Amino acid sequence: MDTLQFTRHSETEWFIKPSGQMRVPAIIYATEELIRDMDQKVFEQVTNVATLPGIVKASYAMPDAHWGYGFPIGGVAAFDPGEGGIVSAGGVGYDVSCGVRTLLTGLAVEDVEPVKKQLAEALFRHVPAGVGSRGKIKLSDAEMDQMLTGGASWAVGRNYGTPQDLGRIEEHGRMQGANPEAVSARARERQREEMGTLGSGNHYLEVQRVAAIYDQETAAAFGIELNDIVLSIHCGSRGLGHQIGTEFLKEMAIAARGYGIKLPDRELACAPINSPVGQEYLGAMRGAINCALANRQIITHLTRKAFAEILPQAELKLLYDVSHNTCKVEEHEVDGQKRKLYVHRKGATRAFGPSHPDLPDDFKKTGQPVLIGGTMGTASYILVGTKESKELAFSSSCHGAGRAMSRHQALKQWKGRELVDYLASKGIVIRSPSMRGVAEEAPGAYKDVGEVVDAADEAGLSRKVARLEPRVCIKG
Repeated sequence: MDTLQFTRHSETEWFIKPSGQMRVPAIIYATEELIRDMDQKVFEQVTNVATLPGIVKASYAMPDAHWGYGFPIGGVAAFDPGEGGIVSAGGVGYDVSCGVRTLLTGLAVEDVEPVKKQLAEALFRHVPAGVGSRGKIKLSDAEMDQMLTGGASWAVGRNYGTPQDLGRIEEHGRMQGANPEAVSARARERQREEMGTLGSGNHYLEVQRVAAIYDQETAAAFGIELNDIVLSIHCGSRGLGHQIGTEFLKEMAIAARGYGIKLPDRELACAPINSPVGQEYLGAMRGAINCALANRQIITHLTRKAFAEILPQAELKLLYDVSHNTCKVEEHEVDGQKRKLYVHRKGATRAFGPSHPDLPDDFKKTGQPVLIGGTMGTASYILVGTKESKELAFSSSCHGAGRAMSRHQALKQWKGRELVDYLASKGIVIRSPSMRGVAEEAPGAYKDVGEVVDAADEAGLSRKVARLEPRVCIKG
């Protein structure tokens, strides 16, 4: 992307002044190298979002930003319902509440290395993965309603985990305001046998070594030490969330015209927050958030069973669970006034700083753990929210490496079996039902996650705490 399109405010802040139909500026947080490598579509999409009714302060893009449906992936925007603000299914995405959950095992690297292959097999056996994967749970209509309103709390109530888990999950494991009646029969049917499954694409379950500590005090507060083994789960709301996105994008495209909203791109389909369509989407979307939280909770239970077979001394305590495809009502200060805003984060992670009232007591002093997924051959990161991020981008940070090439392009360049063998030579065990899926998710198909995280750290969006390197990866 050509940097002449921007005014550079700092080493990592690129400003686009309002022009045409833009109501607010657009801001991209990135190093010069990252922004030059971004597709021109990111510029177009972040400025298009700035034209939407009721947008507040600015349209933002994170350091891992790349082209998405309507909104860029890595996009953040907040809307005020009192100013005709909108809600957009494209601003949340198809995989509603896709997120990362990290667990502490209480194990060191020397405990796991001798049994990596056995552990990989046990995890692969217990946690269904892949396109259309099915679990052993089949929900009745009544149970579906309970899951959609109860989230991880519902799962814990069915003995998939412990009540202690809930304190370490956004929204304490249950998103308020879900409306099961807004979730279609087709969405329900797609999810009926998919609870407790990883799915495909960039989703994974990964055993990781703590390879570096950047902030010793915060790491200690999080319970992390060098060479510890942790486990991360990356997945979302599966078929249900995708169906909700598909249906409401179509419905909102029609609704926007009806409400006189002129869209520079029809993929920005939206509706006023206080409209019937807007409220119906919010009810369904919150149900999908609960679906994702319940799904990760069940996978946590299945993971604990797998570890119990191979490493029964493992503790597997939940560090935190964060989502990165959501729209949530949050209180933010704008022009000296506190306002309730509908904050869209699409491929962006909530990053509350110290003392935020919504954080568990354990994190009031440090700030929120920010969990950044990498690739099966590079690294993931644990960061922590900052006070500065509240002013920078509504307390938001990046969510991962961000794709550098399409899956189609990746398939032309890599073969799954060769990648599995190469990663094995690096000490990383990969288990997947699909060699095509492995090739599509080749580490080289992604941006350098270290550069992305460094940019987020330098910008003040979140601060680095630890780097995690994969030892075992279960891919969908």
